[in-house]
Amino acid sequence: MSRTPQRAARATTAMAALGIAAVTLTACGPAVGSTGADAAAETDWSAVEPAESISFWTNHPGGSQAIEQELVDSFTEETGIEVEIVTAGANYEEVSQRFQTAQTSGDVGDLVVMSDATWFTNHVNGSLLPVDDVFAAAGGDSSTYNTTLFDDYLYEDAHYAVPYARSTTIYYYNADHYAEAGIAEAPTTWEEVAENSQALIDAGVTETAFSFPPAEDYPAWMMNNIVWGYGGGWSDEWDASAVTSDETVAAVQFAQDAVQDGWANVSSGSPADDFAAGATSQFIGSTGSLGGVTETAGFEVGVAMLPGGPVEQELVVPTGGAGIAISSASTPEEQLAAAMLADHLTSAEHTVTFSSQTGYVPVRSDADASALYAENPNFRVAVEQLETRTRTQDYLRVFLPGGDLALATALQRILTTDADVAESLASLQTELEGLYENDLRPQLEG
Repeated sequence: MSRTPQRAARATTAMAALGIAAVTLTACGPAVGSTGADAAAETDWSAVEPAESISFWTNHPGGSQAIEQELVDSFTEETGIEVEIVTAGANYEEVSQRFQTAQTSGDVGDLVVMSDATWFTNHVNGSLLPVDDVFAAAGGDSSTYNTTLFDDYLYEDAHYAVPYARSTTIYYYNADHYAEAGIAEAPTTWEEVAENSQALIDAGVTETAFSFPPAEDYPAWMMNNIVWGYGGGWSDEWDASAVTSDETVAAVQFAQDAVQDGWANVSSGSPADDFAAGATSQFIGSTGSLGGVTETAGFEVGVAMLPGGPVEQELVVPTGGAGIAISSASTPEEQLAAAMLADHLTSAEHTVTFSSQTGYVPVRSDADASALYAENPNFRVAVEQLETRTRTQDYLRVFLPGGDLALATALQRILTTDADVAESLASLQTELEGLYENDLRPQLEG
C-alpha cells in the first residue's frame, strides 16, 4: 500500500448519504479497483484516438455552472470534441450515487466530479480508471498539480482523479472585534485561540468568541486541525486505535472544555453564517466560503493560517473538496477525451479562473494567482497555507463508508454534553472497527 504519509480529504459528506454509501460496498464485489486498473493496463494509449463526444457529470461545485460551461465551450472550440454537461446531482453524494447506479445501465458519465469522501467507494467497486497513463497520453503534466491535492487520490501507486474544486479549512476572525478588544494578532496556536477568545469575552465584545460546527456541518473535517496539532488523528491508515490515543483524547478534551468554559459554542446551524451575522467572532471554515463570507459580513473579515498545537505546528491543515475522475466503463476513446477535458479544466490558467468564480483554491503549482490576491487579499493566506501546511486526511474519515458520520455523531455528543471524552472515543473506535471489518475489509481483500 503506497500513499503519502499524511492522509486523505473532504468538504461535502452529507450524513444520510454516507449511510447509503455503506450499502454499496457488498462483500461479493470485485477486488479493489480491478475493473479500472485492468482496463488501464490493457490499453495501448498511443493507438487510441479521442472520441468525438463525451459527457461530464457534475454538481457544479461552488455555484460553478456558468464557468464550467464557459470552460467546456473553450475546450470544444480548441479540440472539436463535444461535451454534454450533465447535472448529475445537487451535491457530491448524489453524483456518486447516480454514478454507481449507472454502472448497471451503461449510461455513465465519462468524466465525473468525485469528492474526497466519495471517490474511494467508487474505486473499490472498480468504477474508476487510474488516470496516470491516460493523462500523460492526453498531453497532461500531472507534476504541476499541488502534490498534497493530487495525492488525495493516490492508492496503491495509482491516482484515481485529478484535483478540481479544492479547498482547505482556514481561520476566520472578526477584525473589528479584535480591534475593540485590543487583540493585535490572529492566533498561531490553540493556546492563543483560548487567550484571544477569553479577551473577547472579558471585553464584552461578544457572547460567543468561537463556534464549532454541528454534526451536519462536518466537524471531523473542521476539527482535524486540533487533533493533528495535539499529535493525534482519526486513524493511522486503517488502524482506528489513533482515535483513542492520549493525544487525540487531549485534543477533543480541549474542545469540550472550551464549550464548557463558555468561550466557545457548537453552532445550531452554520458557523460561517453565524460569523457573517456577527454572532460569533471566530470559526474554522472552508476557504471556499471566503468570497461569500467577505461579501456578506458587515465588518472587516480577517483570515489566518490554522493554529498549531502543542505537538505539531505546521502540517495541521486538512484538504477538502472534489476532483474529477474518469469512468472505467467508458471506451478508451472516451477515456482519452475525458483526460483531455480534465487537463483543460484544471490548467494553470483555468484553475485561477475557476477559483475567481467559486472561491476554491488553484490546484496547479504553476498557476499565477496574483489576480485573486488583487481582488481579495485574504486569498493569499489561503493559497500560501495550501502550499506549506496541508496534509491529506485520515483513512477512516474519508475512505470508510459511514466513518465521517460516526465521527460527527460522536463529536456532537462530546461537545454538547459532559460525556466522558475517553469513554466516548473508545466507543467510537469500536464503531469504526466494526464498519471497517463488516463493510470495507472484505472488499479490500477481494
